Amino acid sequence: MSATKKRSSKSKRWSARVTKQSNALDLEPKVFQSRSPRKIALSLKRSAEHSKRRKAKPYQSAMSMLNFYINRAGKNLPKSRKRTLERAKDELRDVFRRN
Repeated sequence: MSATKKRSSKSKRWSARVTKQSNALDLEPKVFQSRSPRKIALSLKRSAEHSKRRKAKPYQSAMSMLNFYINRAGKNLPKSRKRTLERAKDELRDVFRRN
């Protein structure tokens, strides 16, 4: 197996590893699989507020993780799924009482 092929298969999995083992948040299982933007936002809020490993404030950590997931998985997501995740950003602002 060539070095290029080895590197590309490894690089395809690094974002999944970050989502599972992030130093920013300890995420609940399958948080991004929910159909409800509100449930996604509430789960991220819980994770951010309870995480002892995060480096930023809870809102920033939660929004960063959501943006990370959208940006890394976005090209492979159906439009309806991406729309749900984008709505979760608005819900996240609501649950943290941000504008």
